Amino acid sequence: MRKILLMGNPNVGKSVVFSRLTGVYVIVSNYPGTTVEFRKGHMKLGKEQVEIIDVPGAYTLEPTCKAEEVAVEMLKETRPGDIVINIVDATNLERNLYLTLELMERETPVIVALNLWDETKHKGITIDVPGLERWLKVPVVPTVAVTGEGIKELVDRFPEARTPKIRKHTRLERWEDIGKIVKEVQTLVHHHHTFLERLQDLSVKPASGLPIAALVIYLAFKTIRFIGEGLIGYVCEPIFEFFTPFLMKLSVLLGSSGFLHDILIGKLIDGEIDFVQSFGLLTTGLFVPFGMVLPYIISFYLILSVLEDFGYLPRLAVLVDNIMHHMGLHGYAIIPTLLGLGCGVPGIMATRILESWRERFIAATLIAIALPCAALQAMIIGILGKYGSGPIATVYGTLFAVWFLLGLILNRFVSGFSPELLIEIPPYRLPPLRTLLKKVWMRVLGFLRDAVPIVLLGVLIVNILYILGVFDSIAAFTAPVITGLLGLPKEAIVAVLVGFLRKDVAVGMLVPLNLTVKQLIVGCVVLSMFFPCIATYIVLIKEVGWKGMLAATGIMILATILVGSLLNLLL
Repeated sequence: MRKILLMGNPNVGKSVVFSRLTGVYVIVSNYPGTTVEFRKGHMKLGKEQVEIIDVPGAYTLEPTCKAEEVAVEMLKETRPGDIVINIVDATNLERNLYLTLELMERETPVIVALNLWDETKHKGITIDVPGLERWLKVPVVPTVAVTGEGIKELVDRFPEARTPKIRKHTRLERWEDIGKIVKEVQTLVHHHHTFLERLQDLSVKPASGLPIAALVIYLAFKTIRFIGEGLIGYVCEPIFEFFTPFLMKLSVLLGSSGFLHDILIGKLIDGEIDFVQSFGLLTTGLFVPFGMVLPYIISFYLILSVLEDFGYLPRLAVLVDNIMHHMGLHGYAIIPTLLGLGCGVPGIMATRILESWRERFIAATLIAIALPCAALQAMIIGILGKYGSGPIATVYGTLFAVWFLLGLILNRFVSGFSPELLIEIPPYRLPPLRTLLKKVWMRVLGFLRDAVPIVLLGVLIVNILYILGVFDSIAAFTAPVITGLLGLPKEAIVAVLVGFLRKDVAVGMLVPLNLTVKQLIVGCVVLSMFFPCIATYIVLIKEVGWKGMLAATGIMILATILVGSLLNLLL
């Protein structure tokens, strides 16, 4: 099968062009031997099916980072008949043409997509496209990927992709050629700044950028909660209530108790099914991923995708870079951090954007220990909210302090290096709804594929262990810590163990224990910090290895017991 590689600098719209060409069905993979992701899909080219590959962004074919190394390797793997679509940011022609000239020195046929064509008009830039074609000796097609403008012409001109017969240049010679090209084909005229351009400037200056960041994060999480609670209250809960009579009939058929009943339906609470506490495969096992977690996953990824595609996240990375450096990270670590507040799985997976193992270990450990996922946050707010804002603020304040102080400690004692922040800041752009929804859909499918089987397996294992009386033995063994240091009843060990499967369910299991407000605060903090859910744990092993996972686990146990004990003493 022929391959078409999409290559270009970061933030030039490659992913949007990819989305336009491939439609819905996309495979995301790691390049062998690395944690660098690339995407591939398929499209019909006449009667032929071809493979489209979204190559990691690169500024040069002389690699300076792992992503560029992967881009070069993928280019080397091309065969006769394969072509490269070089996506170029039309508003930054001079910088982008360096990669273009490097590609033209290779043997793979090239076609240039002059993307962000609409932005050139806004910025007073005029480009002579026929003149650029004459200089480059390859097809050049203006495109606006977010609207689809020029995509059909780009596809129609695939057969014209060609390899100019040019000798290999030195770096200086390439820049000299680029200067001549830009001087001849591009003209600039003065234009007035737009509102978005003024907002761009304000977003990166600390005096104005930090208040803007605080406002954006506040509004983002208010919106996430509003959408999530709306989906739960008006969609998910009514659906599960619709099936409750059927499950109650099944409960009667199974004798309302017994081994099989407890596995499938769980325990009846006051003679009724409680989807949070019954803990059966068909009750809690389905309600947790679909009724409690999925609504927040949808809302979180929707807002995150808006911030990503609008261009705000790189600016946030610049703003927090100084703070992050104290924790052994750089500003871009804010992205996996924000993802971790939605779900630990994508949060830890996103640490692969960080260059060194040291950074990935620190970021992944902090996410696993100190960042409650969206579903867990919903349970904490739901349980403590009726006691006012004080208990909620205590939980969040404690977790933030743990995140920051633990980062300072890890920065001091974890060996390795943390590079400086080198980041491309794209202009603000209004993201197209189609692209947003597709991105959310792909991420939600990934969550369901990873989480649902694990939740069902976890509920099954917990039920079997409970029936066999294993929890009673564990409760007796851990009583000195649970009751002595943490000040919780010994029955809370069940919630702690369930937290390894689903933390949100674990917090919900504190409710029947009739705890005091102090105990609820300690319980929420301990469950937030102690052992991420098994899905997050598996990803942790995948990203930092067994050695890193064991080190993170040791840090987690010590930090949880220490913080929980201090809270028990101070409150």
